Amino acid sequence: MQGSGLQSSNRIGTVDIHFTTTSVHGTLILERELEEAELTKLIEQIDEDLVLSADMPREDFLVSVYVGKDVGFYSDDYFTEESNNNVDFEDDEEH
Repeated sequence: MQGSGLQSSNRIGTVDIHFTTTSVHGTLILERELEEAELTKLIEQIDEDLVLSADMPREDFLVSVYVGKDVGFYSDDYFTEESNNNVDFEDDEEH
């Protein structure tokens, strides 16, 4: 997600949006804290650009906001490769 109105080319975080029959749920994970005014502006932008553009009726847009950092990206290919390397965490335990 790019914060086009808030920052020029810096990544702010990621958002996952899930539509139900009555509401839309969003999980916003920021890579740094934002001021309350910036945060509400960002949520409004997400609502306008992503939620409303889906053209689905809704009663409410519920957003949970977290601050964290990206620690990795994992896929089936990653786990297949790790499995082939025979990584076993039980062998690493101290006795």
